[in-house]
Amino acid sequence: MVDEGPYRNPSLAVDALALRDGPLGSQVLLITRRFPPWEGRLAFPGGFVEMGEDPENAVLRELIEETGVEGSNPELFAVRGSPNRDPRKHIVSIFYLVRVDSDAIPEAGDDASHAEWIDLNILEAEQVAGDHFSIIEELRK
Repeated sequence: MVDEGPYRNPSLAVDALALRDGPLGSQVLLITRRFPPWEGRLAFPGGFVEMGEDPENAVLRELIEETGVEGSNPELFAVRGSPNRDPRKHIVSIFYLVRVDSDAIPEAGDDASHAEWIDLNILEAEQVAGDHFSIIEELRK
């Protein structure tokens, strides 16, 4: 175990918000979580920033790892950091809008059991992991 000295800090995560136009309006690229917490629930592709990694590079890496979709031009959308937002520990997440090819066909990988484009307007809170539904509500505006 690494000695943290007198400081205990939250972990940093990133989440990719990839959107496209669909037949019924906007669609968002989501994964189904393979592992707890929220196993089986929908979430934005994302994960932890590695030591020495820029968060903007991390979000593009996580997007590829979890969906097989390449992204570009990450743009800050929101930050969530409530100490109780994740049951594992205090995790601060940066949510980035990411450009993707709207014809991209996602394939689940890494921590995802499934990845797909889903109509933004049909999602309900109980389907979605953690506080990600608050981001969906912001995207709907």
